Amino acid sequence: MQFLGHVVRFIVSAIVLMIVGWLVPRFSVGGFWSALFLALVIAVVAWIIEAVFGRRITPFGRGIVGFLSSAVVIWLAQFIVGGVRTTIIGAILAALVIGIIDLFIPVASPFRAGNANNR
Repeated sequence: MQFLGHVVRFIVSAIVLMIVGWLVPRFSVGGFWSALFLALVIAVVAWIIEAVFGRRITPFGRGIVGFLSSAVVIWLAQFIVGGVRTTIIGAILAALVIGIIDLFIPVASPFRAGNANNR
């Protein structure tokens, strides 16, 4: 059942990225498969950043550092995923809109999901 939860989380993240691509100027996602791959790349890069720098610097951390790191992750992901185009301003706006959407459709972080299973 945990695998299915991860699949659903990535599908919801891809849909959110497509909505953000529609709402935010200077941020575009080519289609569903690009958005799904972008969600995967963002999750992997965020996981690597969290492993290296700690939880406070990740998009799941709080504050301006988490916000700016998520914008940098989105901007860097465009070089890995085909069909995704953004500028720095677009990445910052996308991180802001994703944060606002996350208030209404929360997606648990892998850190918290891993700790919940260990209890």
